[in-house]
This record gives sequence, structure tokens and C-alpha cells, in this order.
Amino acid sequence: MNRLFHTRITELFGIRLPVLAGGLQWLATAEYVAAAAHAGICGFITAASYEELDDLRAAIRRCRELAEGKPFGVNVSMLPKMVQGDRAQAVFDLIVEEEVRFVETSGRNPAPYLSPLKAAGIKVVHKVPAVKYALKAEAEGVDAVAVVGAECGGHPGMEMVGTFVQANVAAAKLSIPLLVGGGIGTGAHLVAALALGADGVVVGTRFLVAEEIWAHADYKQRLIAADETETTLILSSLRNTARVLRNEAASTVQSLERDGAGIDALMPHISGKVGREAYRTGDWTRAALSVGQSVAFADRIEPLAVIIHRFEDEARAALARLDRLSVKP
Repeated sequence: MNRLFHTRITELFGIRLPVLAGGLQWLATAEYVAAAAHAGICGFITAASYEELDDLRAAIRRCRELAEGKPFGVNVSMLPKMVQGDRAQAVFDLIVEEEVRFVETSGRNPAPYLSPLKAAGIKVVHKVPAVKYALKAEAEGVDAVAVVGAECGGHPGMEMVGTFVQANVAAAKLSIPLLVGGGIGTGAHLVAALALGADGVVVGTRFLVAEEIWAHADYKQRLIAADETETTLILSSLRNTARVLRNEAASTVQSLERDGAGIDALMPHISGKVGREAYRTGDWTRAALSVGQSVAFADRIEPLAVIIHRFEDEARAALARLDRLSVKP
């Protein structure tokens, strides 16, 4: 199939379609990320999913084997503030040792880690929830930025500006390659993002129903049944707003927050290990699970390659519609 787009993102990552499969806590395994590589996009193994560095190293090597030379990367999500036991430096050292070509960072400023990454020829895309942080990352020297809007699953920041507005503002102010995310669920969204000035998109929620995602089928069926109204916001009391699936756990967290509860009372419902167990068992009710509004487009369980093929068909249809609507001279 002929390449549909050529942008600064397809050039930077050496991919066929300007789409990145953003890191998914617990779920972005070597098998999933390699499937993204073979589908013509770039995915990222989530470093935080591996409690032991040796397990992360094994996942990188497994992905390299499965990807067969095609591009993939590692996601490093750092807490906004460094805490005791933070292992970001060790993870970046491992990434350099393993000669990973691409890194997706998020959370706090990646500046302290950029010099050795750049010296190793590693390209860094930093993901942020607001344009002001993207400008800071550009000044620090990252290779690309991803700006996510209020629609995204996970952490959309405190300002809650929508993806369309973020995309256009960011495109006007940034010089480096720009990706946008949040609510991106179809190829038409990709076309719209490019029209707004972005060079590509970051997709998370839409890919959660891919066969290569190891989570239980009951969880995936819940996503398929959901529409765009079935997410909600939690943790704004901690200034760490998260968009999650609307369920019993989310309601409990919201109630606790209204009562002024602190992090200790919230942890039994929001901890990563609780989420991992929900993915394993399929009981999606008792954990805060990151899900964005693009869950509305997750309509069936199928291989990631098929989802990407549909994405391309949707993009072609969107371009054809624009062509029909344009006034010919």
C-alpha cells in the first residue's frame, strides 16, 4: 500500500503512518509494541510496568527480536517530583546500554537525562498536557513533543484544554515536530490533526482492544460497550487529574476526595497493582483504569494491524470527503 502521508514524524521515526502508540501502563508489552512496528507505526514498551530492571531489559530484547529491525521505543513516565527510590536514571542508563532508538518521556522535565540520550543518538519525544510545557521541552532540546488534550485517558493536566485548541496553538508556537493526542480514535482525527498543523498523533485508548493487548476479554468487552460519556475525572484534589473509566472505583475515589481524603485513603483504589489485577481478572469495576473519550471508537477486538488498516481507510475517506467539498477552480 502506498504511503498516505509524509511528515516530520514519519521521517523522524522511519514509520509509514504518522502515529505513535503511546505507552500503556502494564499493557504495552514487547508483543504489542512489535505489532505496532509491523503495522507501520511506533510503539513504546512501558518501563514502569517492570519492577525489575532485568525484566525490562528482557522485554526490550524480546521486542527487538519480534520487531525485526522495525522502530520501537521505551516509555519512561517520571513522577512530577523526584521521590526516594526514583529509578529514572537507572532506566535511562539501561536504554542507552540496549541501544534503544526512541524514548517517550512524560511527567517531570527530562532535561537532566537528555545529554547522554542524545550522545547515544536516541530520539526523545516528550509528552505534556499543555502547550507551555511543550515550549519548555523544546527549549531543553527534545526532538519532538506530544501535547495531549482534555479528552485523553490518563493525565490531561489541570487546565483541561481540548485537543483541537491545543493542536492549533502548539503548531503556531513550536518549531520542532508536534504530535497531538486525546480523543484520537479514527483516521479522520489524524487528518484533522494534520490540518491543524500537527505532524502526527499519539493514540492510546483506541488500541486497548487490540488482540495483542494481554488484558482480559471481559475488560475489552466493557470498552467496546462504552461510549464517549463513560469516562470521568478523579484526583484533581491532588493536582494530578486523571481521566478514567466510569466505574465503582472511580465513584469511590470521587466521594473520598469530596470528603478531603488524602493519598493514603485513595491508594487502595488507584494504585497500579490494583489496576494490573483488574486487567488480569477482567473485573473492571474495582480499579481506576485510564480510559480516554476515544473509547467510543473501540468497537471490536481485532489485531492491531487491522485497526491500523482501518485507520488508514478512514483517513483516505476523510481526504476524499474534503476533496468533494472543495471548490474546484
